[in-house]
Amino acid sequence: MSDTLVSEQRSLAQHAVAEHLRLVSSGQIDEWIELFTPDAVLEFPYAPAGVPRSVQGRDALIAHMKNFPKTFDVRFVDLVFHQTTEPTTAIAEFRSTGRAVTTDKPYEQTCISVVHTDEAGRITHYVDYWNPLVAIEALNPGTDGAGADQVAFGS
Repeated sequence: MSDTLVSEQRSLAQHAVAEHLRLVSSGQIDEWIELFTPDAVLEFPYAPAGVPRSVQGRDALIAHMKNFPKTFDVRFVDLVFHQTTEPTTAIAEFRSTGRAVTTDKPYEQTCISVVHTDEAGRITHYVDYWNPLVAIEALNPGTDGAGADQVAFGS
C-alpha cells in the first residue's frame, strides 16, 4: 500500500470520528447515521445494566441515538488522535463538556474511542469507552445517588 493511500485512509477514518462528534453534539442524528455502513456496530464495553453493550445496523443505531440530543447538551473538545498501524482504524481521545438536559447537572466526561472504517471512510465498528457512572450521576435528579437504577440511556 502506498504512503499516499495510507495517508488518505487515515485521514478518512479521523474525519469520520470528528464528524461523528460534531453531528452528535449538534443533535443531527439523521446526518450522523450516514457516517455508518448499513451493518455497522456501535459497542459500549462499560455499559451499565439495562443499557445495550452493542447496537448493530442503521435502524438500531438511530433508535439508540435519537434521544441523545434530548438527554445531553454537550460539546466534544480536546480531540486527539493516536497513531495506529491500520490506516482505517482511528483511536481518539476527547472530552465531553455540557449538561444533562433533564436535570441540568454537569456532564463532564473523558472518552476514548476505537473506530474502524471501510476504505471509503464509513464507520463499520465504533467502540466507545466512556464512564457510565458520570452519565448516571448527571441524569440522576437526586444528590445522594438514590434512584440510579432508574436512569434511562439512549433509547
